[in-house]
Amino acid sequence: MLLEVYREKFPSLGFSDLGDGILQIVLHKAERLNAADANMHRDLAYVWTDIDRDDDIRVVLVRGEGKAFSAGGDFELIEEMMTDDDALARVWKEARDLVYNIVNCEKPVVSGIHGPAVGAGLAVALLADVSVAGRNAKIIDGHTTLGVAAGDHSVLIWPLLCGLAKSKYYLMTNTPLSGAEAERIGLVSMCVGDGEVHAQAEAVARKLAHASQRAIRWTKYALNNWLRSFGPHFDASLALEFMGFRQPDIKEGLSALKEKRKPRFK
Repeated sequence: MLLEVYREKFPSLGFSDLGDGILQIVLHKAERLNAADANMHRDLAYVWTDIDRDDDIRVVLVRGEGKAFSAGGDFELIEEMMTDDDALARVWKEARDLVYNIVNCEKPVVSGIHGPAVGAGLAVALLADVSVAGRNAKIIDGHTTLGVAAGDHSVLIWPLLCGLAKSKYYLMTNTPLSGAEAERIGLVSMCVGDGEVHAQAEAVARKLAHASQRAIRWTKYALNNWLRSFGPHFDASLALEFMGFRQPDIKEGLSALKEKRKPRFK
C-alpha cells in the first residue's frame, strides 16, 4: 500500500500501515471531534474504491482521533446544503456512494468506536464488518433531532442488526446508546472497556488478516447481499432525508444544535 498516494488523494483522513496488510484510517479533526466537513464527507465516500483495488491491503481498521469517533456533520456543510442546490445534489450522491462503496468493498473493515459516534461517521462505524465499541461510547443517529428523516445508513442496517422495534425507538426518539447497550441489542459486534477499544479492534483486524482472504472476502460478499437486497429502502430514506434539508424544521434543528438546547418544532 502506498500511503503517500492515499494521503494526497484523501487529505482529510489519516493513514498508517499496521503491518500484516492492515491499513488504519483515522478520522483526524480532533479539535472539532472529527465532525465530517465537506472534504471528509467526500473522502469517506470514495476511499473505499481505491482500497478495494489495492492488492496490498487485507483489512481496514478505522477509528477516530482524540476523544471521539465522529461528532457527525459539520454545521457549515449542513448550511451549504440548505441553500445551494449543487451542494445538496453533491452531498446526496456522496452519502449514497459512501454506503454502497463500503458494502461493496471486498476487504473486511473493522471499526473502533469510542466517545461520540454520529452521522456520517456512525455510518462508517456500523457498516464495518466488525464493530468494537467502548463501554461508554455515545452512539446516536442524530437526524430527527436535526429535523430530517433518518437516512444515511440507518434504515439499511439498523433493522438487520437490532430489529425493527429497537430501530424505530432509537431512530425516531434519538435516544443515545452507550456501547454496552448497543452490544446488548446487537447493534455492534462487541463491547470492551473504553481504554481497550483500539487494541481489541486491532486484534480482530490481525485475526482477519491472517485468515484465508478468499474465504473472508467471499463470506462478506454473500452476507452483504442482505444489505444489497434492502437497497431500495435505503434509497428512499436518503431521498426523504435530503428533502428535509429544504423544509422549515431544519432551520430550528440546526439553531438548537448550535445553541445547545432542545429544538422547538412547530
